[in-house]
Amino acid sequence: MQRRMLSKEDEATVGKDDLEVRREDQDKINKFSRLHQRETLLEDELKSRAKEKEDLEEISNELELADEDEKIPYKLGDAFIMLPLPEVQELLTSASGKIEKSVSATEGKLSGIRDEMESLKVDLYARFGKSINLET
Repeated sequence: MQRRMLSKEDEATVGKDDLEVRREDQDKINKFSRLHQRETLLEDELKSRAKEKEDLEEISNELELADEDEKIPYKLGDAFIMLPLPEVQELLTSASGKIEKSVSATEGKLSGIRDEMESLKVDLYARFGKSINLET
């Protein structure tokens, strides 16, 4: 292990790192951690919804090539049901709309969480400075 001398800036901050963590500070840190976990889950959910929407659009494009009189297998739950093409296209449009609503609701939640995290970051960095790392 190599030893080195502290710079003047490091010397000045040595005493400042020993701030006492109050109960309210710990609560803020814990809340930030919970919000970060929730943010990660919501981001994963958004990726999943985007993939679902992309799959639905791809299926819709494939169905444009199908014959009008042809019955198309449509998955409901665990079973496939043979339905006429116009009805399948209508169901796909409906499913796509539901996904869009879900995505916008999730984005709203995500925005609220990020705003709250930013507020906590400001408070905690003001109190602890460089002694705390809240970068995600």
